Amino acid sequence: MAELINIDLGGRSRRLRVDTLVTLRWLALLGQAIALVVTYFGLRFALPLGACLLVIAASAGLNIGLRLRFGRIERLEDVPAALMLAYDILQLTALLFLTGGIENPFSMLYLAPIMISAVSLSGRITLILTLLMIGAVSALTFRHYPLPWFPGEQLQLPLIYNTGIWVAIVLGAVFIAIYASRVAGEARKLADALAATELVIAREQHLTQLDGLAAAAAHELGTPLATITLIVKDLQKQLPASDPLEEDVALLAQETARCRAILGKLASLGGDAGNILDEMSLSLLMEEVAGPHRDFGVHISIAGDGQAPEPACLRNPGILYGLGNLIENAVDFAASEVRIGAKWNPAWVTMVIEDDGPGFSPDVVGRVGEPYVTTKNDRRAKTEERAGLGLGLFIAKTLLEHSGAIVKTENRAFPATGAVVTILWERAAFERGAKGLPPSGAAAKSGVELQPRS
Repeated sequence: MAELINIDLGGRSRRLRVDTLVTLRWLALLGQAIALVVTYFGLRFALPLGACLLVIAASAGLNIGLRLRFGRIERLEDVPAALMLAYDILQLTALLFLTGGIENPFSMLYLAPIMISAVSLSGRITLILTLLMIGAVSALTFRHYPLPWFPGEQLQLPLIYNTGIWVAIVLGAVFIAIYASRVAGEARKLADALAATELVIAREQHLTQLDGLAAAAAHELGTPLATITLIVKDLQKQLPASDPLEEDVALLAQETARCRAILGKLASLGGDAGNILDEMSLSLLMEEVAGPHRDFGVHISIAGDGQAPEPACLRNPGILYGLGNLIENAVDFAASEVRIGAKWNPAWVTMVIEDDGPGFSPDVVGRVGEPYVTTKNDRRAKTEERAGLGLGLFIAKTLLEHSGAIVKTENRAFPATGAVVTILWERAAFERGAKGLPPSGAAAKSGVELQPRS
């Protein structure tokens, strides 16, 4: 998992495009210009039209400069994007200052830059922009040109009403910032986790494809090797017993036979379903996934019990990676022992992984396996690798469910401590790699015990 942390899983693609900001600003400027023209020429309200048009022209010039400087597909870093949104806030502030301050109905447009920042930028930048907007709104509450109104009349709203508008704008901005930021953050985390899962699956698929490539290579090399073997046999027949080359030809024949044996093994990797490298019993599966984690000062015990015959599965990289990750997580948190148990009957195969550590914390026990849900502060790390993002459990759970398993996480019954992870397969799915396990409610009907051992 350490190398996945250093991979950009789409972060750059979520940055704001210059073209998006330019397009949105053109739409805003068009709306502002139309509002000014209708107010001044249509309603004949008095307002400083020249100064307002100058503010709009400044933004139009900035847009033209951005269009000339950047391409349509270029994306801005967070800081430049934040500066662009800060400029939009200040430009709107200048325009509202000339047209009535927060008494102007268009003051609600302050919410637009905040929403864009909450969706696309970091929470810290969104907070800074929100504070900037609050400062601008506060200034406009007390200092601004009069609201454009009928000639000879002046609309003077009471301070309490202006205060209400201020509160509404500020609360609306804060709510939108928090809500949009959380929704966008969850979407980004899920997208990153799914991208990481796809990356792991792709790598595992590349490993499984090596079997087919090895068989193809063995097939292609078989013909020239057979020719070499025939020539070597002919040389052995033609050479006299005392010829000095006899020993070299014999060695060549021996190495040729060895090459044929190796190619025979390679050719059988992709097609022999009964090969020991392709099929493994449940006991062998548990030993293989537990083996790499036995050298970390934590005792790992393995036990299995069920009705004969013992189930066996194909060597599935997803199952191996998923179980290995769960065992690694148990070892990281265990105080002294991790127990791996298995039960099986003609219908179901169950594996339970439990440790004697602190268990899942109450705030995450119901969400373990979701992306970026982690208890890293409790982790007793065994390596220098960065860990604790929650992607490991998410990927493990996803891969196991892809193999047809139901994954359940809980804590051991009080007074015992520790976490329990139960993996349940339909036996046919486990043995044949079939997919499509019934809903989790079917587990209750299977007769397989899912409760943690105390």
